[in-house]
Amino acid sequence: MLLYEDIITGDEMFSDAFPMKKVDDIAYEVDCQMIVVGNDNVDIGANPSAEEQEETLEEGQSKVNNVVHSFRLQATTYDKKQYLSHLKEYMKAVTKKLEEKGDPAAVPAFKAKANDFAKKVVGKFKDYEFYTGENMNPEGMVALLNYRDDGVTPYFTFWMHGLKEVKL
Repeated sequence: MLLYEDIITGDEMFSDAFPMKKVDDIAYEVDCQMIVVGNDNVDIGANPSAEEQEETLEEGQSKVNNVVHSFRLQATTYDKKQYLSHLKEYMKAVTKKLEEKGDPAAVPAFKAKANDFAKKVVGKFKDYEFYTGENMNPEGMVALLNYRDDGVTPYFTFWMHGLKEVKL
């Protein structure tokens, strides 16, 4: 199994146990879902049978996003100006890490792709929810939660170059 950690903060962001795909060679989209936790009963996301009524939460239970819950991601808020400021500093930090890793050839491609992808994100800014790693370090990656076209299915977007793979 692979664990993906933020290269700036070391926070665990997600693992390959979740369905994921590369987007534009700059980001990963990681599928997630809402699960029920509490009272020592964890809903693993299986589909209820046709006979079951609409799911109701018992006392002590709550519905949470499985990636947020599993990796203790922390919700945060940004207005567009704040997010652009964060993104600018974050991209500088990732560029520096790429150079430190001895991969300066990757820097121009990263910058070009990151700028194009950032424009897409900013264009749909109001559609995103923002999450930081467990330590809430403001210099680290901000994961982007959005919903598929059905408006119900959640997925996260993570900056690919801002992650390191750790084998477990």
